[in-house]
Amino acid sequence: MVFAKLSLIHLILISFLSLHLSKLFTHSSSFAFAAANQNREASALFEWKLSLDNQSQASLSSWTTRASPCTWEGIFCDESNSSVISIDVTNFGLKGTLHTLNFSSFPKLQVLNVSDNSFSGTIPHQIANLSTLTHLVMNDNAFNGSIPKEIGELRSLEQLVLYENQLSGTIPPAIGMLVNIIEIDLAHNSIYGTIPFIRNLTNLQHLGLSNNSLFGHIPPYIGDMLNLNALEIDFNAFSGSLPENIGNLTKLNILELNRNMISGSIPSSIGNMVNLEILDLSRNNFSGVVPSILGNLTKLNIFLLFSNKLQGRLPPAMNNFTNFVNLQVGYNSLTGPLPQQICLDGLLIAFSCNNNYFTGPVPKSLKNCSSLTRLRLDENQLIGNISDDFGVYPNLEYIDLSSNNFYGHISPNWAKCHNLTSLKIQNNNLSGDIPPELGQAPKLQQIALSFNHITGKIPNQLGNLILLFDLSISGNELSGNIPPEIGALSRLQFLNLGANKLGGPIPTQVGELPSLVQLNFSNNKLTETIPSFNQLQSLQYLDLSWNFLNGEIPAALASMKKLITLNLSHNYLSGVIPSSFKDMVSLTNVNISNNQLEGPIPNIQGFLNAPFDALKNNKGLCGNASGLVPCPKLSDNPRGKTKRKFVMLTLGALFLAVFMVGVSLYVCYRTTTKTKKEEAKEEKTQDHFAIWSYDGKLVYENIIEATEGFDDKYLIGEGGSASVYKAKLPTGQTVAVKKLHEVSTDETLDLKAFTTEVKALAEIKHRNIVKSLGYCLHPRFSFLVYEFLEGGSVDKLLNNDTRATMFDWERRVKVVKGVANALYHMHHGCFPPIVHRDISSKNVLIDLDSEAHISDFGTAKILNPDSRNLTAFAGTYGMEVNEKCDVFSFGVLCLEIIMGKHPGDFISSLFSSSGTSSVSNLLLKDVLDQRLPQPVNLIVEEVIMIAKIAFACSSESPRLRPSMEQVHNEFLMPTLSSMDPLFMLTLGQLVNN
Repeated sequence: MVFAKLSLIHLILISFLSLHLSKLFTHSSSFAFAAANQNREASALFEWKLSLDNQSQASLSSWTTRASPCTWEGIFCDESNSSVISIDVTNFGLKGTLHTLNFSSFPKLQVLNVSDNSFSGTIPHQIANLSTLTHLVMNDNAFNGSIPKEIGELRSLEQLVLYENQLSGTIPPAIGMLVNIIEIDLAHNSIYGTIPFIRNLTNLQHLGLSNNSLFGHIPPYIGDMLNLNALEIDFNAFSGSLPENIGNLTKLNILELNRNMISGSIPSSIGNMVNLEILDLSRNNFSGVVPSILGNLTKLNIFLLFSNKLQGRLPPAMNNFTNFVNLQVGYNSLTGPLPQQICLDGLLIAFSCNNNYFTGPVPKSLKNCSSLTRLRLDENQLIGNISDDFGVYPNLEYIDLSSNNFYGHISPNWAKCHNLTSLKIQNNNLSGDIPPELGQAPKLQQIALSFNHITGKIPNQLGNLILLFDLSISGNELSGNIPPEIGALSRLQFLNLGANKLGGPIPTQVGELPSLVQLNFSNNKLTETIPSFNQLQSLQYLDLSWNFLNGEIPAALASMKKLITLNLSHNYLSGVIPSSFKDMVSLTNVNISNNQLEGPIPNIQGFLNAPFDALKNNKGLCGNASGLVPCPKLSDNPRGKTKRKFVMLTLGALFLAVFMVGVSLYVCYRTTTKTKKEEAKEEKTQDHFAIWSYDGKLVYENIIEATEGFDDKYLIGEGGSASVYKAKLPTGQTVAVKKLHEVSTDETLDLKAFTTEVKALAEIKHRNIVKSLGYCLHPRFSFLVYEFLEGGSVDKLLNNDTRATMFDWERRVKVVKGVANALYHMHHGCFPPIVHRDISSKNVLIDLDSEAHISDFGTAKILNPDSRNLTAFAGTYGMEVNEKCDVFSFGVLCLEIIMGKHPGDFISSLFSSSGTSSVSNLLLKDVLDQRLPQPVNLIVEEVIMIAKIAFACSSESPRLRPSMEQVHNEFLMPTLSSMDPLFMLTLGQLVNN
């Protein structure tokens, strides 16, 4: 019995000991496992640290093997400190890659945040090993390559933030498997392709794809993702129309679609998005009217519709909107009145409605809108008293009220806008004086008041505006002297006081403006001599024409090494042109006509290439320029000098006679076999000739001899009114000679075209415009002489399969850009502007370097500078012509060059298809010249850009066509990515861009 009791006690003791030993062993095992796991994580992190650069390692000084990783900066562990659950090194200044980070070492990691550093390289596909990851944040780095498809295996992921990197490739379809995802932000990368199928991401609240190269249509199922509160897909190449069911997204706060190619009307269903606070549809191709149901969006504080094709009135309900912060509807065709209460709540910061057809008064609430920083009402038909409709704006920085029907006086209150930098009210009906108080606006940088009816004097207080860089008050009725205080404006770049009634001398202080680029004092009553201007080292444009200036041209003007345009015409200047002008190599446009100058012209291109109209009516200029007699040589005898003087007087008389019919030319002798008596008789018939600096008779005969009397074997081109011949002169120079047909059905018209071409080419000098060498107007042979361009015309090049094959994409792009540069110069660089009116492939010649040169100016029009809209042809009352006809022809030419053939009816069928016909559904690559291989690499971007510009220029409505300045700027700053998939755009998508 005792033994039995002892055995039972022993058994109980043994069981108790076994139980506690078991618990002790289990605890020890768990501790050992945790320690091993922590060591594995610490080792992985420390190894990653050592792979970073030295500065990065210094930033991670707390990462040391002597301490637990749970104590390291940026590392967070679970409650038991057994596993790392978060790596957050935001803005640590780290530089390196993620390739040495062993993702398998972190079985419980939930957060990986490496944002705002300098990481590079690709995103490792091993990231799929982080099976518990919920937040992957890698924005503001330099990661490149494509997004790994393995990201789709992170099924717990709720946040994927990769914006502001250098990622490329497409969005992997596997991203549609992240069913728990709440936020996807891939903005500001170089990702291209279409949006993959993500319909199953029903928890998604934020989709950010901005600033990439995505294209295609916006998928209709977007309207089924009902939890979205932010959809940001701006700055891409999305096309097509917005799906109507997008209005189902009633939780949406932000909808940003700007800078795409979206077309069609604005869906009325957007009016259901009653929670919208930001709606940005700007810079697309939306057309039609603004739906009235948008008046339901009462929470809108940012509403951007600018740069579309919208028409009609704004919804009447917008009159009740009072909480706008930013409202911009400019660059459309909107009409009617503006909403009146837009700043009633005092929140409005920016408002623009420029370049529309708005009428009526300025919104009443603007007068006391003290929150306003930027206001653009320009280019409308608004009316009102500028003195009463505007108040004091303490935050205003920029205001443009130009080209409206505002009247009244300029208020001194503008000086109380202490943050104002730009005040632009040109082309209105303002009257009264310029208030001297403007000189008290401390930040004013730009004053543009041109083309009004402003009177009085220029306030000398404007000299206090030390930040002013632009002072443009031309085309008014200002009188008095130019205040010398203007010389204190050391930052002034543009000074335009032309077309006023200013008198007195030009202040010498004006010559002390070191930053001045353009100076225009033309069409005034300025007197006395021209100051030296020797400190104007930045000046590029100087116009002092149509004044009463006298004395000699200062030699110090030659110190202006950047001067491009010099106009001193219609003054009383005398003496010789300073010899120091020979060093002004930048000078390309010169006009010194209608003065009393004499002696030789400088031997530089600006004078040698000047048309005779720019040199005529002086006392006795000579030199190697068109229309001038050669200067006498030092060895000439007195008899020779007397004879030359007689010849010069005779020629002067002839110039006056010729001027009566619009052409100033030399005598062109008929043949060398005529007697002196016959030659003298011919002089009276007013046959005219002017070519190079050679003797007219000699060169005329050389051309007749070189072409054997214009034999057909020298014929290289023929048109309705003229033929073109190739002639090699005894000097070795080869020229092209354009000869008018001897028998014309409309002699007056042919002569008019001939003189028009002479005058037009005299006005323009540009590398992409054919160079005129001379002309002859003669009863037997009338012709123009051009430089000969070996490449011939573009139409002949495209019509020859062998030559067209050699005319590769790089050369074609170069030709298009050359023509664009020439038209940009003619429309925006010439004053008055010149419209060619016959831009075509037959009138574009190329040289051996594939540089384009526009030719055949027989139908050109020089626009009248006195016309406000620059549409009246000089000398032809009532005839409406503008630059948009050249823009259309340029678009057709672009298509012909990239298609390899004339587009014919292709354009009209494309525009009439409304994006649904087989024509508009064609791929761009299928309509390009099939004789060439498809463009690759960077040239793809250029070809797509040309196609887009061509369709824009070919618009049926002239108002919708871009200007050549806009085309020129597009070529300078292309916006598309050079990714090959963009080449898969359809023609319909390009038309709607």
